[in-house]
Amino acid sequence: MINNNENNEPRNQNGTPSSENGLKGDNTIKNPDDWTTGDEPMTGAQGSYLKTLSDEAGEEYDENLTKSEASKRIDELQHKTGRGLENNK
Repeated sequence: MINNNENNEPRNQNGTPSSENGLKGDNTIKNPDDWTTGDEPMTGAQGSYLKTLSDEAGEEYDENLTKSEASKRIDELQHKTGRGLENNK
């Protein structure tokens, strides 16, 4: 789940507020390993953000990750760089 907005409203992987989908509460956060589409190629948005984070962290960017692998890698690099963490309070 993505949470990058000024109101700290939880957002789904596609960037829409989870409340718009009728989903509320902690059960909207799903482990990337459990995503039904997790084995599909990462999205363009994931790739772009992952490239930015990889460059900032001085780490290699892998353009062949799946959606779930990219999500986990983004989490790792956010913790390494500090980018994106201010919205996860």
